[in-house]
Amino acid sequence: MSKTVLLTGGAGFIGSHIAEAYVKMGYEVVIIDNLSSGKIENIKELIDTKRVGFYNIDIREDKELRRIFHMHRPEIINHHAAQKSVPYSVEQPIVDIEINGIGLINLLMLTKEYPIESFIYVSSGGALSKIIEGKEKSKETDMPQLVSPYAITKFAGENYIKLYSKLNNFNYTILRYANVYGPRQIADGECGVIPIFVNNILENKSSILMTYEDMPRGCTRDYVNVGDVAQINMLVSGKCLNDTFNIGTGKELSILDIYETIQKVFKLEIPIEKKGPRQGDLKRSVLDCTRVKEVMNWEPKIELEQGLQILHKSVL
Repeated sequence: MSKTVLLTGGAGFIGSHIAEAYVKMGYEVVIIDNLSSGKIENIKELIDTKRVGFYNIDIREDKELRRIFHMHRPEIINHHAAQKSVPYSVEQPIVDIEINGIGLINLLMLTKEYPIESFIYVSSGGALSKIIEGKEKSKETDMPQLVSPYAITKFAGENYIKLYSKLNNFNYTILRYANVYGPRQIADGECGVIPIFVNNILENKSSILMTYEDMPRGCTRDYVNVGDVAQINMLVSGKCLNDTFNIGTGKELSILDIYETIQKVFKLEIPIEKKGPRQGDLKRSVLDCTRVKEVMNWEPKIELEQGLQILHKSVL
């Protein structure tokens, strides 16, 4: 008998790819999403063919969550629903903590009445990066900088997971994503820098590059393709890991590197405008992904240029 996965945020960019992967693996999938950033079109085929169940609710609605737990009794929770924008968290810290804090706790509280086997929690390798010096990479054991409300709520969420796994007797896996990109990504904030650039290039508009005096090519980040992210979610589902893993490529790229590669793949050249830094941004972020390779034998397969070519085909 197949196991039931409750996938929060399953209509979103990353969540919808994970929903498809779960279906292919034979899981029973129940998606909840308030469609604030997710799109029903992302999972329409799965819904129409009755391959997933879908509920348009907010994770802050504890009574609705309880009803879904009672109906479906999930064995696995995969928690992708989140407020994911660093700048927005600075502007609206209350909304950030309501979604990333209270929403998570609502789920965790229900695992006492409706026991689960495992909980997959999506965190942020970028926002929880330490200050990187030289050729260093951020490890899971490093103390994060915590320079934004988003980083604080994500770090707190990790610790809530660890606590409630002991209180309510379930296993957990924490996945600290690098910057994920790929088809269906919406153009908003730092996480959406690639679709922002793509949209601007296709519309023949210039883009903005946030820079520092000592970093004229912009901040640096680690970019991982959504296809590789979906794969690691399948590998950890149902496993008794109780561990935290960085999920990235381990390659540090400047924002201007990304822009220039997009121009190369799309065969278009549009000027970019340089401006000063943005509040809450980390200057550098690149992840050490040794642990996930050692424990799960996972490493990304899709190089940036290949991933952008896949994205190029999806928007044509």
